[in-house]
Amino acid sequence: MRVPTARVAPLRSAGGLVWGVAVAAYVAAVFHRSSLGVTGVDAAHRFEVSASALATFSVAQLAVYAAMQVPVGVLLDRFGSRRLLIAGGALMVAGQLCFALATDVPLAIAARVLIGLGDAMTFISVLRIVALWFPGRRYPMMTQLTGTLGQLGAILGAVPLVFLLHAAGWTPAFLTAGAVGATVLLMVVVAVRDTPGGPVAAGAGPTLTDVRRELAAAWAQPGTRLGLWTHFVTQFSGAVFALLWGYPFLVQGQGLSPTTAASLLTLMTAAMLLTGPVVAHLCARHPFHRSVLVFAITGATAAVWAVVLAWPGRAPGWLLVTLVLVLAVNGPASLIGFDYARSFNPVNRIGSATGVVNVGGFVASIVLVLAVGVVLDLATPAGRAAPDLAAFRWAFAVQYVLWALGAVQVLRYRNAARRELAARTPAATPT
Repeated sequence: MRVPTARVAPLRSAGGLVWGVAVAAYVAAVFHRSSLGVTGVDAAHRFEVSASALATFSVAQLAVYAAMQVPVGVLLDRFGSRRLLIAGGALMVAGQLCFALATDVPLAIAARVLIGLGDAMTFISVLRIVALWFPGRRYPMMTQLTGTLGQLGAILGAVPLVFLLHAAGWTPAFLTAGAVGATVLLMVVVAVRDTPGGPVAAGAGPTLTDVRRELAAAWAQPGTRLGLWTHFVTQFSGAVFALLWGYPFLVQGQGLSPTTAASLLTLMTAAMLLTGPVVAHLCARHPFHRSVLVFAITGATAAVWAVVLAWPGRAPGWLLVTLVLVLAVNGPASLIGFDYARSFNPVNRIGSATGVVNVGGFVASIVLVLAVGVVLDLATPAGRAAPDLAAFRWAFAVQYVLWALGAVQVLRYRNAARRELAARTPAATPT
């Protein structure tokens, strides 16, 4: 009995080290991803563009991220996490270096595209490491921890980067961001391994036939599509609120001071860090009832938004606090989609399935970002410099179309996944 114990202990230690460095790569990716959001005013001045033109930088970055999820998933199954983390880290470092030196819009957009490409390779690569280094019963908790700890990158990309930007200037600040990425990239090269048994063997590049076969197999699995629509229906509201439209809604629509609005967004991030492990524990404890949790969180989010939007006049402080606390659970809830991908697909197809799932929430977020902007422009009274509360109410009401679509699809593929699971294991209970 002593021999297996001696072998297991180093394996657990190695797994923890590999995962820790991989998470550091994801923290760096979130740092690179969010670096534009906190420097938008300075970027608009540097490139001499309007706010709407500046928004195309973020849209291009997110669109590339979403578009690359499926191809990256196929590449991940072929080449393994280590190679993709290295390639992704190198692309993001190159993007930050370009952004540091850019003085015109085309080069700046190209820099954000490089960052989007590298970012697209990172999260699902870390999830594959979790799937291969840790037992299945620990996957929900490790996934939640990965997603939660990654948000530290947004914190690092806020106050420190802004301070450095104002103290040293644009080019030194983003060159430093590139140096941070390069340091983490070196850590990945040294410490990350694909599996406890060694690296994934490098094969020939994936052919179009390979891509079609892998995607067809992943897509044919109802659990994969259940994961995609779970990610779709749970992510967009909290993500769009945090990344773009929450601050204008609180300041321009609800009349809060900038400090108070920023405090609410900080509270949202802190609550996300606390609720992630709770969601993971519930998924691990009740793996056959994860869809119940998805519907409960989605329903609670829609219900609180309904109260906020229907409130006569500006919402009271306690209601806005309730809103950001509920929105904080959206991020952890969206990770349930990846748990479905892992549960319903074999190891050799986890990358493809995870890539498919990850498309859902980002497509929904891009749609909502653009839709809210369009509705705000249409609903803002002529002559007003900023949208009023009524305009924000109409704009955020667009969410209900996405929630309805997502909920119907989750219910549809939950039933399909149950039928498929019952056919394989008749004693299984609902998902």
